Amino acid sequence: MEVNFSEIAKKAKAASKKVATLSADVKNKALLNIAKNIEDNKERIFAANREDLSNAEILVKDGKITQSTFNRLKLDENKMRDMIQGVKDIARLDDPIGKVLLKRELDEGLVLTKTSCPIGVLGIIFEARPDVITQVSALAIKSSNAVILKGGKESVNTNKTIMSVIQEALKNTEGFPDNVLTQVFSRDDVAEMLKQDKYIDLIIPRGGNSLVKFIKENTKIPVLGHADGICHIYVDESADIEKAKNIIIDAKTQYPSACNAVETILVHEKFKYKEELKKAITEAGVEIIYTPESWHKEYGEKKLSYKEVSSLDEAIEHINEYSSGHTESIITENEENAKIFMNSVDSSGVYHNVSTRFADGFRYGFGAEVGISTNKTHARGPVGLEGLTIYKYTIEGNGHIVKDYADGVKSFHHRDIYNQLP
Repeated sequence: MEVNFSEIAKKAKAASKKVATLSADVKNKALLNIAKNIEDNKERIFAANREDLSNAEILVKDGKITQSTFNRLKLDENKMRDMIQGVKDIARLDDPIGKVLLKRELDEGLVLTKTSCPIGVLGIIFEARPDVITQVSALAIKSSNAVILKGGKESVNTNKTIMSVIQEALKNTEGFPDNVLTQVFSRDDVAEMLKQDKYIDLIIPRGGNSLVKFIKENTKIPVLGHADGICHIYVDESADIEKAKNIIIDAKTQYPSACNAVETILVHEKFKYKEELKKAITEAGVEIIYTPESWHKEYGEKKLSYKEVSSLDEAIEHINEYSSGHTESIITENEENAKIFMNSVDSSGVYHNVSTRFADGFRYGFGAEVGISTNKTHARGPVGLEGLTIYKYTIEGNGHIVKDYADGVKSFHHRDIYNQLP
């Protein structure tokens, strides 16, 4: 059956107006219903995922998808547990809508208010990871946005099943409107989604460089996301060797295909324990690449690039030149060097003595995330509830007109009644 994407987008826009006015109570009931229904139907979801994995094994053998893509596709008990817990955590978070960010009396009886509100309709295009559906759906509901989701073909059975389970829960939630969550499937749907600037307010891609580049070049809709995860760890001269070993091995091996896995380590040439560090990394099953084809390389597997630097400044220069702006970390016992590094490195996440794998909405306490943004406008880093809101200004007065101020009859006194802004 042919899909009329304009009609889908139009219905999502109408739904976004309805969900924008929902109470926190209705939204939280919807989320808890979703969490329960996923728990009740997890075997059904696992069965669909096994079917996708079986098909994906053939795609890996044929070179049509990478092993790291296959790894992202797999749902296990741990991912399922985190998926369900993430929805519950989002239900417990404060409602991000209707928050007063600024209240200012411009003049007597003339009051300006800045209030948080939903963005509207989100278009989410993602590859492989089926748990994205649950994360995005939960965040969209809590932030009062409508969403249209397009997942990768390699996870189509899992995606359909999870969305079916979610929709069942929403239909059993009194007062929750239809068409808030919509799922589409074909490659043509992506092209059509990118044309819907009349109805879709923000596109969020979650996938490889080629996907993100294609989206940015083929839409007028604002795009929020990141193309690459070129993350760095710099081992300073004063680094503790045990911290260095543990952090780097965790950042590379805990989940090698994640976008926040380390891809390049920079080591100060005077660091005493270089050989011990390299030995530990190798023994952890990681291949060290000493002469990479490109410092922009994102491996997505147990490989990382290695470079020795002569100074902190050289490390910072290298990172700012080759990083994708995702997440970087310094391992050092020198507090001054840590401060310089964290102030000078231009990425969305900059850490001290911490694995880059902490760059995650769930670990930040956001409940979940729709993705990591390396943008410098609106939202940056893991995008949770706050990143899915915008704001509006309202003014209340009593017959006030600009002419009185232009003519000097009246003057502004701009007195803050409430100011949450820095």
